[in-house]
Amino acid sequence: MRTVFLFCICLFFPFAVVAQDGINPLKQAVISSIDEKYDDLTALSDEIWTHAEVAFEEENSAKALADFARAQGFRVEEGVADIPTAFTAEYGSGEPVIGILGEFDALPGLSQKTEPSKAPRVIGAAGHGCGHNVFGVGSLAAAIAIKEQIEAGTLSGTIRFYGTPAEERFFGKLWMIRDGLFEDVDIVMDWHPSAATKAAVQSSLSLVDFVVEYYGATSHASSDPWRGRSASDALELYTTGINYYREHVLPTVRMHYQIQDAGEAVNIVPDYAKVWTRVRDTKREGMVKVWKQVERIAEGAAMMANVDFKITLISGLHEILVNRTGGARLQSNLEYLGGIEYTEEEQAFARQLQESLGQEPVGIKAEIGPMEATLEHPRGGSTDAADVSYVVPTIRLSASIAPEGTPWHSWAVVAYAGMSIGHKGMVYASKAMAMTMVDLFEDAELRDAVKAEYLERKGDYVYEGIVPDGPPPLNSPH
Repeated sequence: MRTVFLFCICLFFPFAVVAQDGINPLKQAVISSIDEKYDDLTALSDEIWTHAEVAFEEENSAKALADFARAQGFRVEEGVADIPTAFTAEYGSGEPVIGILGEFDALPGLSQKTEPSKAPRVIGAAGHGCGHNVFGVGSLAAAIAIKEQIEAGTLSGTIRFYGTPAEERFFGKLWMIRDGLFEDVDIVMDWHPSAATKAAVQSSLSLVDFVVEYYGATSHASSDPWRGRSASDALELYTTGINYYREHVLPTVRMHYQIQDAGEAVNIVPDYAKVWTRVRDTKREGMVKVWKQVERIAEGAAMMANVDFKITLISGLHEILVNRTGGARLQSNLEYLGGIEYTEEEQAFARQLQESLGQEPVGIKAEIGPMEATLEHPRGGSTDAADVSYVVPTIRLSASIAPEGTPWHSWAVVAYAGMSIGHKGMVYASKAMAMTMVDLFEDAELRDAVKAEYLERKGDYVYEGIVPDGPPPLNSPH
C-alpha cells in the first residue's frame, strides 16, 4: 500500500526532489566541490571587489574570471560580441546545453572599505554596490562543479558560463544576444545578490536609455544675450516638461534624468547642453508609449528655446519573462540546503552597519523565503538578463548578501560584498544553482516543462532588442 502511495505521489509530482535523507549523490558531489574551493573562490571574489571596474572597463576582472575558468579546464573564448571584456567558458559536448550568467562590473563613486560605517577605500573610485564581484564568481563556481561531473562521465552535455560585462550601464548582454551567443542553449541559470534568499519569480522593469543634446549659439550673457540661443534653456524646459508629465503617467512608470552638460561659464549663453534620460515601466509596451512622449517633450523644448536638438539611443531592456517551473525546482533545492548560517561576529557587523544607516539594528535573517506569487506589476529595478529570458528559458535565484532594508547601489552593499557575509551568499548561490543544473541535465521532462512554460509566456511575441546599429559603445562619452 505504501509503495502504491509513493508511486502516486511521483505520478502527480514528477519533479519532486529526493527526500532530504536521500539526496541525489550528484547534488552532494557539487556541494562538496564548491565547499572544497571556498578559499580560492573567496580570494577571486575579493580580487574582483578590489579591481571595482565599471562598464566595458572590466579588463582585470574579466581576465581573472577567464583565467580561473581556463585553469579549471574550460574552453575559453574571449572578446566575444566585439566586447573585449565579454567571454564564454565551455566544457563538454552535445545536448543539453545549459548556460549560466555571470556579471562583474562595478558602480562609479561607491568605493568602500569592509567596515560598518561609510569609509571610502579610494576616494571617488568605483565599488561593487550591487555585489557583482560575488555574482560572477558564484556562477562560475556552479559551472565548475557541473564541469567536474561531465568530466567524470556522471553527467552528459555542455555547460557554458557567460562572462557578461556592463550590466549597470549600456547592458552588454544585448550585444551578446545580437551576436547569436544564446541560440543553441536549452536553459540558462541566473542569480543576483539580494537581501533575501529565494527563487526569483518576479519580473523586472523594462527601460530605455537615450541622450538628448541641444545646440544653440553663444553670446555675452549680459551685454547682448539677445544674440544667443541658449541650449541650457532648452534643457531646463525639457526637464520641466518631464516633471510635469510625471502626474499623468501610470504608477508603474519611472523617469530619471542626469544633466551631463549645461554650459561652462555663468557669463556665457551656452550653445551646448546634454542630458541622459531613462524611462521605465513594468511592461515594454507601456515603456515605449512614455518613451515616445518624452522624445516629443525634447523636441518641444528645442522649439521653445529656438535651438537644434539630437536624440541618441543608448540601449533598452525588456522585462523578465518569469519561469515558475524552473523556479519551483530551484526552490526545492533551496529548502534542502536550508538557511545561511551567520556567526555572532557577522551579525554584529550587520547590526553596526544598520546603525550607521539609521536603521533598527536587527542583524541579518538567515531563513529561506517562500516561493512567491508572481505579481503583474512588480517593484524594483531592471536587468539585461531580462532580454536573455526572451531568447532562452531562464531560471533565476536571489541569494542574500546583505540584510533586508539595505539600500542597493550604495556603499553598504560594497562593504558586505567584500567580506564573509557576501562570501557566504555567493557560495550558497553556487550550490543552489549547481544542484538545479544537476536536475536539468538529468531530467529531460523537467527541461521540456521549463521550455513549455517559456513558450506559453512568450506567445507569438517576436523578440527584438532595443539596441542601436553598429558596434557596442565601448568608448561612449555618455
